[in-house]
Amino acid sequence: GEGNYQDKKMELLADKGNGNYAYLDNLDEARRVLVRQFGGTLFTLAKDVKLQVEFNPARVREYRLIGYENRTLAAEDFNNDRKDAGEMGAGHTVTALYEVVPVGAPTTVDKLKYQPNPSAQSAPATTDLMTVKLRYKEPQGSASRLFERTLRGPAAPLEGASENLRFAAAVAQFGMLLRGSDYRGTATLETTAKLADGARGKDTEGYRAELVRLIKLTVGLRPAAAQNSEFSTQK
Repeated sequence: GEGNYQDKKMELLADKGNGNYAYLDNLDEARRVLVRQFGGTLFTLAKDVKLQVEFNPARVREYRLIGYENRTLAAEDFNNDRKDAGEMGAGHTVTALYEVVPVGAPTTVDKLKYQPNPSAQSAPATTDLMTVKLRYKEPQGSASRLFERTLRGPAAPLEGASENLRFAAAVAQFGMLLRGSDYRGTATLETTAKLADGARGKDTEGYRAELVRLIKLTVGLRPAAAQNSEFSTQK
């Protein structure tokens, strides 16, 4: 459809029905959703998928999950198989992006008054960066399976990351700029376009090139859209 696009309402309906939704505004998008991605949308390979991350305070001072504000789970719900979560279809991948402030960097969060404040000194000496836990159920199953992985190693610059991670970062950055997020930092539409363009890779179906085009189009619309806080890159 075109025109009055109610993303929140469509997302709510899809969540309640354990389904999916898409906005088809042109033939290419219809071909992508109804042909190329149809199998992954129709066939669920894992249900009630949950992800839990614990950062090591000896290495991470602060962290923030980017996006998913309306999909966060309470810590106790991770092990609760009665708690509904997300579904994943064939060929689908999910990326969770965290903004991390390492130990030694200036903090932006006040110390807690009534609860213990975790510190690098109180944490065990280890090279662990974080522990990632994943739970999911088979399509016809009722009991979840648990996978756990500990990640170690030094921090690396974004330029050395994979093309997929750099492109995902560009997508998230573009979203924060469109929303005028307080957490966008020093990001600009120009730097976001450069990041996305440098992570296009093979891009056999042209989706990444389309994002680069949209970012550059937004740059051209910026003066006219500056009055709309949703599209403003300045407060």
